Amino acid sequence: AMKTTAAILLGFALFMTAAIAASEAAPASCGKASWYAMTSLTASGERASPNTMTAAHRTLPFGTKVRVTNQRNGKAVVLRINDRGPFTKGRIIDVTKVAASQLGFVNAGWTDVKIEPLNKLNHPKVQAVSQTC
Repeated sequence: AMKTTAAILLGFALFMTAAIAASEAAPASCGKASWYAMTSLTASGERASPNTMTAAHRTLPFGTKVRVTNQRNGKAVVLRINDRGPFTKGRIIDVTKVAASQLGFVNAGWTDVKIEPLNKLNHPKVQAVSQTC
């Protein structure tokens, strides 16, 4: 019984270590963003809407919140990853039309951005992240 309890505790400790590591924010990344206005199902299974503050990213886990800053004008928004993409070479994130509007690039169609994954430890209201591209 003692070995079983120790094994369970060890397993739990390893699980918690992995969970905590997974919640750490990834470093900022920079590249090109475009916007899309689809209404079909996203890769996460939820219905897409051009009016939600969401985005598509190739690798960040669904539900991750990211601060996206337009490098051309300094405008920033916080978006939730709920889809996969973009699948256009050179682009690192696709944002909804409403997000593109708030970032100021609907007419241009794309812009240079900085993406900063957020967690409770570095949410923009708590701590300003001054990483540059």
